[in-house]
Amino acid sequence: QLQLVQSGGGLVQPGGSLRLSCAASGFTLDYSAIGWFRQAPGKEREGVSCISSSGGSTNYADSVKGRFTISRDNAKNTVYLQMNSLKPEDTAVYYCAGNSDCSGYMGAPFSFGSWGQGTQVIVSS
Repeated sequence: QLQLVQSGGGLVQPGGSLRLSCAASGFTLDYSAIGWFRQAPGKEREGVSCISSSGGSTNYADSVKGRFTISRDNAKNTVYLQMNSLKPEDTAVYYCAGNSDCSGYMGAPFSFGSWGQGTQVIVSS
């Protein structure tokens, strides 16, 4: 089973930037779409962004469009989420997960499997 290991995250002021990383352990990411999800306290897990296995297709939730950028480096077996212009409402635990494609990342996050361990992002002054 694909295992994903996350890094990045932390505390940042509003308007700041962070980059999250999602690296595969022991398996290649070449054939997996990777989604980023987040869950704020008391809220359901929601899709943030997704990238196809080739990297040729990317998707973003309306709430992050224009601020977040997803990318992948298959040579490094890693997917990134660059988060700019962060807002307090972006505060959440962020997760990456894999699937065959991105079709379910918005409406059916748990159609994805092999979840990363989660990383906390706090946007606060």
